[in-house]
Amino acid sequence: MAEYLTYMGDGKRIFCTREKIIDDLQAGMAEAVEVGNVPDLTSEELAMLCDIVCDRNRIVSVEPGNEVVLSNDGAQNKFTGDSGSSGCGIEMSALAAAQVHERALSMDTFEFGSLDNNYSVKPLKAVIAMQMQKMEDMQNSMIVPFFYGAMPNMGLYYEPDGPFGNPPDLMREGKIEEAQSEMEKAMDMMTRDIEFMGVKMQEAGSDGFNFDTTASAGDGDFLSVLRGVELLKKARPEAQTMVGMSSENVIGIHGMLDYKGQDVAGIYPHDQAKLAEMAGVDVFGPVTNTKSGKSLAWNMAYSVALIKECEKKSNLPCHVNMGMGVGGIPMLETPPAEAVTRCSKAMVEVAKVDGI
Repeated sequence: MAEYLTYMGDGKRIFCTREKIIDDLQAGMAEAVEVGNVPDLTSEELAMLCDIVCDRNRIVSVEPGNEVVLSNDGAQNKFTGDSGSSGCGIEMSALAAAQVHERALSMDTFEFGSLDNNYSVKPLKAVIAMQMQKMEDMQNSMIVPFFYGAMPNMGLYYEPDGPFGNPPDLMREGKIEEAQSEMEKAMDMMTRDIEFMGVKMQEAGSDGFNFDTTASAGDGDFLSVLRGVELLKKARPEAQTMVGMSSENVIGIHGMLDYKGQDVAGIYPHDQAKLAEMAGVDVFGPVTNTKSGKSLAWNMAYSVALIKECEKKSNLPCHVNMGMGVGGIPMLETPPAEAVTRCSKAMVEVAKVDGI
């Protein structure tokens, strides 16, 4: 019986029969339907996914005319960063890295962010003048839409890095209300910081702001970004905003937060996109997290089922996050191209996303 080269979610190479791949696709879809309350994929869509996984070619792609827009986060760091951050360790400036992406790799958009300051909103305040100068210099040399990017990273607002008590520590001590209060204080500060950073970068010529890995610190993190986008849009209506999530499910650390009457904790991509639209977000980046103990086929069907519903329900362009450990792609610093291209093709041709 014929077997096909594929992968596990941790990157291990395996060989599976077509029947096993079909079983894994159905199981992954079933999991997405159960946890996300989304519809089943059709038999035709499952057949398309099976053909993508079983394609004997090493690299696969979409049919001509199905190409989508490419956006990114921390992009220049993919060249200049070390292997621990999936970089190549090449000695080059951020501007040179941006120009290579634009002129050699044909990126449709680009983003500038600083790993020197943890690629996060809070520490960037101290070096805002230098970041503004870099943005202005880059804008004078670039043609594609050029964003500034950072993670909200609410964890940096808690002790020992920030001024507020750490909610998980407080909850372990049984201090639930105090934990919620400290989170709310951190939310207020992060919201103001987002507005400050966004306005300053717009003054330097930025085309907008990319909020990468949103909600990594739970429901308070997500709500702060939504509020921050609102304030930024009021101050600088021309600012384009992209919000990329950290997970398919918003963790309810506070547990009692809402945005304009809609619960924040526990929501999946199609509901996350609705809240992003209400806040004035321009591009939404839904995420699904790869399960390392499941196969590529399982993770692909799980991810496509969730993202397809997000694309269907959202009025915003959906640029699904595809990379190490997200979008069905194995959790490796440098994922195999076979897996990356298969998952990307599935997102474009089955989930019908607007971008990657």
